[in-house]
Amino acid sequence: MEGDRSPQCGLTTPRSTSVSSDPGVCLRDPSSISSSSGRSGNQLWQRVVVVGGGIAGSLIAKSIQFNADIILIDQKEYFEVPWATMRSMVDPAVADKAIINHTDYLIHGKVITASAVDITDTDVITSDGRHVAYDYLVLATGHAASSPKCRKDRIEKFKEGMPNIKMRTSSSVLVIGGGPTGVELASDIASVYPDKKVTLVHNGPRLLGFIGHKAGNKALDWLRSKNVDVLLEQSVDLDSISEADGIYITSAGEAIAADCHYVCVNRPLGTSWMRESIVKDSMDKYGQLMVDEHLRVKGRNNIFAIGDITDVPERKQGVLAQRHAMVVAKNLKLLMKGGNKEIKLGKYRPTVSITMVSLGKKDAVAQLPFTTMSGFLPGLIKSREMFLRKTRKLLGLDHHSVFL
Repeated sequence: MEGDRSPQCGLTTPRSTSVSSDPGVCLRDPSSISSSSGRSGNQLWQRVVVVGGGIAGSLIAKSIQFNADIILIDQKEYFEVPWATMRSMVDPAVADKAIINHTDYLIHGKVITASAVDITDTDVITSDGRHVAYDYLVLATGHAASSPKCRKDRIEKFKEGMPNIKMRTSSSVLVIGGGPTGVELASDIASVYPDKKVTLVHNGPRLLGFIGHKAGNKALDWLRSKNVDVLLEQSVDLDSISEADGIYITSAGEAIAADCHYVCVNRPLGTSWMRESIVKDSMDKYGQLMVDEHLRVKGRNNIFAIGDITDVPERKQGVLAQRHAMVVAKNLKLLMKGGNKEIKLGKYRPTVSITMVSLGKKDAVAQLPFTTMSGFLPGLIKSREMFLRKTRKLLGLDHHSVFL
């Protein structure tokens, strides 16, 4: 299986012959990582530390690995394509391509498997006590999530984990949340398991509230055509739900019988640990980092932020996070090459992008700048293989076989 190079969690054997004795560090060359204070390694290159190995952090680390002494800090050993997660739950075979070890694309960098807990003017401090020095820092922590540390365990969770066993064996399923995650999960279940009773509960007046009314209505029509029971303007108390009795009471007093449930609501931003760090004065009331037009954290010349944690006024989408990563990669290369010369950094301009939400394996709804469309055509673009080929290609991973 691709990426499974180690027999146990925490220790990844690199392609080079050197192996770190530290189980939390993946070394790519014999030069070491940071010491407890300061660093050693390639003194000819400046060090860039990336915190967060999601869609933006993984891409920027890959993009500058031959231009800097790059270190990626992530609480997981792998990157997971976020828009394929719901499909992996229903079709675990997708996870094999959607979950990628960081060391598969980061062939000239180092990986620390830990969480960041603080930032100083010179170092990132990790949960296991390391002080990782930096010349430039990129914050890309996205949304808070709890996932297994190893790729093998994550894939196993999709294949044999209790949530997926329950999905396969239950006759009725409750999905809580009518955003893109909830809609995609409900539609996938309805497509793969047409005999199951699927109920979706959403507290808003329409589905997909972050995009236009027409897109939400098209998604609603599609779900109802597949016999999904959609309850709008209702909620379920997440603190009191239990699968033991199999009955869920909504805020409107409606009783829903379901053998299992899935919560698909917004997760908090992964910035809470920064509130006592040196960037605390650059955070807004929503926990987002305020950035300038170059995506530098305001007040900090050598710290950048990318992805969902920024206050850039645009939809929070993976494709836009990737664009953040490419702008910052370009700027870092200019800064590291420019020395003391005046440098004209690239600017990021907020973008209105196409938004697509898959509806089962064949259909999708697409919000375009001037129109909305749904059905088989947008489904050809997204639903069939969930942009996995494109994402893997961006990470430099060749994939020629047909899947999904």
